[in-house]
Amino acid sequence: MLVDQFGREVSGVRVSLTDRCNFDCVYCHNEGLGDTRGPMEPQDDEMDTDDVVRFLEVAHEFDVEAVKFTGGEPMLRDDLAEIVRRTPDGMETSLTTNGTYLPDRAAELVDAGLDRVNVSQDALDPEAFAEVTKSGEYEAVIDGVLAALDAGLDPVKLNMVVFEATAGYVPEMVQHVAEREGLQLQLIEYMPELAGRPEWAIDIERVHGWLEDIALRVEQRSMHDRRRYFVEADAVAAATDETATDRFDTDGEPDGSGVGMVEIVDPVENEDFCANCHRVRVTHEGHLKGCLNRNDDLRSMGEMTKPEIRDAFREVVHNRVPYYGEYMVKEDGEWTINEEYIGTPPTSEGGRETAESD
Repeated sequence: MLVDQFGREVSGVRVSLTDRCNFDCVYCHNEGLGDTRGPMEPQDDEMDTDDVVRFLEVAHEFDVEAVKFTGGEPMLRDDLAEIVRRTPDGMETSLTTNGTYLPDRAAELVDAGLDRVNVSQDALDPEAFAEVTKSGEYEAVIDGVLAALDAGLDPVKLNMVVFEATAGYVPEMVQHVAEREGLQLQLIEYMPELAGRPEWAIDIERVHGWLEDIALRVEQRSMHDRRRYFVEADAVAAATDETATDRFDTDGEPDGSGVGMVEIVDPVENEDFCANCHRVRVTHEGHLKGCLNRNDDLRSMGEMTKPEIRDAFREVVHNRVPYYGEYMVKEDGEWTINEEYIGTPPTSEGGRETAESD
């Protein structure tokens, strides 16, 4: 397993299959790339099926244990099931999606070997959902979550970005996952350096505090120093003076006494978050990058031959840096890039030697 200069083993990869998306979410750093044409073959600027599989085979050589397929919207690729099917044995496969294509494809993906799915859902009201996503596909997302559960992708994690426009919907989303078995919730801190609009950011500690007040129990995950809250639906209803109600159009009647798991993904002021990151990322164009929030360290995998992929992988792992606190430093209340990490030429031979040490 490759190890970077800060002792972090690279055990996972995130592979973007496209930057196209059928949504146009206001907080997304790909805002404006809405594409509603539906699943299709890879485009000219996207890695093809064989390229993706070849990269995963190399990652498997380096003992990478898990891959998450992302986008854009990865389900706009009609070869997604084939990619999942051809992922090396023993590598866990997961998917982050907006869910609109899951009703027709969830069973196929599970048959191909998909292990887990995250579905982006920022509101439970169709109008609020449309305001955030610039999409009228609310019902398709709900149906997609149900299809994922029916196909055996349990638990389904709902991803909700928490910022000014969505913060008021957090209680009903927490109640929602507590009412319905098989759902979990990830509340994701808004990162203005990705999407701009710093005025949209909220104090995520307020959300932590509210959940801690009503939770049955709290767990502290060592990975990224994340907190998990286990919350009863009745506790949310009592805290908000609302009655627990099932958000799915199903025959089952919830009794309001379920327990939901809520995890907060909060990297901005969390120094341990990046210090415990064990993933590198691949862009849809076939570039490796050491961090989601950096684009100055992109490393092309060339013609995607295995020797080229191996060299690029070793180099990117070696050149990874911490993000907040070192790569980014705070000056006058604003995060700015630490110039120490900019313009340093990549090291190849040294990178390979360090990265190969176990």
